[in-house]
Amino acid sequence: MLDFPGTPGTLTGFVLRILQCVFAAGSIASMATSIGFYNFTAFCYVIASMGLQVTWSLMLALLDAYALVTATLSLAAASASGGVAVLFFSDLGHCSFGKECRKFQISVVLAFLSWITVTISALIMLWILAAV
Repeated sequence: MLDFPGTPGTLTGFVLRILQCVFAAGSIASMATSIGFYNFTAFCYVIASMGLQVTWSLMLALLDAYALVTATLSLAAASASGGVAVLFFSDLGHCSFGKECRKFQISVVLAFLSWITVTISALIMLWILAAV
């Protein structure tokens, strides 16, 4: 499957959303600082549609940033916990926390499975986007 630039949850998607906000805000600022734009209906429509565009693009940019951050944090947390689990069970040969050791292992496995499902979900979204 091809990775398309600008898909939700990617850095390019985030950059595109920010640029949409900047350009729409610039359009509003340019029109609002002109004298008498309100005498022309088309220019009023530009202001209204760019206001909606700023709001929509900003929300999407926040969602893209949130998706990137949470996916990165999930992988980092699972990897760090996995490293500690390997230290306890492989390198040291034992875990001195008693019954909690098994729970630690289960937690690490479930964290990796969670990250894998997030990745699969992102790939499916890319696939759906490509099919449209």
